[in-house]
Amino acid sequence: MAAECIVGAQWGDEGKGKVIDYFARKADYVVRWAGGGNAGHTILLPDGRKFVLHLLPAGVFHQGVVNVLGAGVVLDPWQVLEEMEALERAGLRVDPSRLRISLRAHMVLPWHKALDQAREKDGRPGRIGTTGKGIGPCYEDKAGRRGLRMADLASREGLASSLERLARERNLLLESLYGEAPIDPARVEASLVEAGERLLPFLEDTGLLLRKALGEGKSVLFEGAQGVLLDLDHGTYPYVTSSSASSGGVFSGAGIPFGGLDRVIGVAKAYTTRVGEGPFPSELHGEAGERLRKAGGEFGATTGRPRRCGWLDCAALRYSLALSGAREMVLTKLDVLSGQGPLKILASYEGMDGFPSSAGEVSRLRPRYEEVPGWDEPLGGVRSFEGLPGPARDYVLRVEDLTGVRISMVSVGPGRDEVFRR
Repeated sequence: MAAECIVGAQWGDEGKGKVIDYFARKADYVVRWAGGGNAGHTILLPDGRKFVLHLLPAGVFHQGVVNVLGAGVVLDPWQVLEEMEALERAGLRVDPSRLRISLRAHMVLPWHKALDQAREKDGRPGRIGTTGKGIGPCYEDKAGRRGLRMADLASREGLASSLERLARERNLLLESLYGEAPIDPARVEASLVEAGERLLPFLEDTGLLLRKALGEGKSVLFEGAQGVLLDLDHGTYPYVTSSSASSGGVFSGAGIPFGGLDRVIGVAKAYTTRVGEGPFPSELHGEAGERLRKAGGEFGATTGRPRRCGWLDCAALRYSLALSGAREMVLTKLDVLSGQGPLKILASYEGMDGFPSSAGEVSRLRPRYEEVPGWDEPLGGVRSFEGLPGPARDYVLRVEDLTGVRISMVSVGPGRDEVFRR
């Protein structure tokens, strides 16, 4: 049996899509366990075509892989159909033999998007910089036991009554608190029925499917969305996502028993980025931050927003890797640091062992940096650790020392072949 888990070890956008695509080649199943369309996994195929996935697991680019959206995912039915159609236009058909969706996964509905976007309008208090995809409000309804699950698509009568109930409460909130237009539940129902007719063949008890697969010794790859520092319980709250982004969420989100993972791999950039609001101890401002942003093409795959950029934060990495039980790490985008001059690494926070429990504490941290030599050579053609310039090898080794976790792979570009093992 091989049950492997890929987690982002920063605030998301670490290059997980490429890493998942790399490992998916040998997997029987690739599984998303949490999050929704707020994720953005970019895949560059050998023929030069680029795809950005938001809901579909990255295993869709490999024939023979069964892709699974687990019960912990919140799923926009229209968005998943759009992604499937986009892939089919590119000659990559996604049929029920290659995609299974949990009957227990909750649906992101128009009210969730409208509320999310209303709360995030400029100048409104409590704005945290979400993607506006309705993820948080959907999880609110899930926890409030008023949400709709994919299984509800099978019952026309039950679907109508559930939508009416949800509409009364959510339209009142939209109109009274935010001054937004109400949403007609009858129109949503008609659109959902149409989507449901197309999606019903994909629905299954995916927890049962995965438990059987693991019992039969199949290779299962669990695909993380976002990053550990955005975890609802353990991230920089309240500037977090609405689900469990660490490996601990796999068991409930996918429906497998505790202890069912053989390997956890953390993914981190060679520097740090963050999208949206929230504390960022190693953030670079002004020209230095802009130079790193341009070199790395740091714009959100989901929203297109410019990402905030900063030096690699090894104190935060130690925390997220330990929390997820990662024994190894993939370091991505090392090539971006070429020509950036002398580099800094955030080694620790003065007077603190661990990671703060609130955003307020994070903003008051006093980072301690180490300065290390940079390098000017481009790394795009490098295919081995030994082929890296000396300062680049030293950088990788110093990150290993500071995190206490072995860097087993290094990525030096977006292509499938621009990654090597150590």
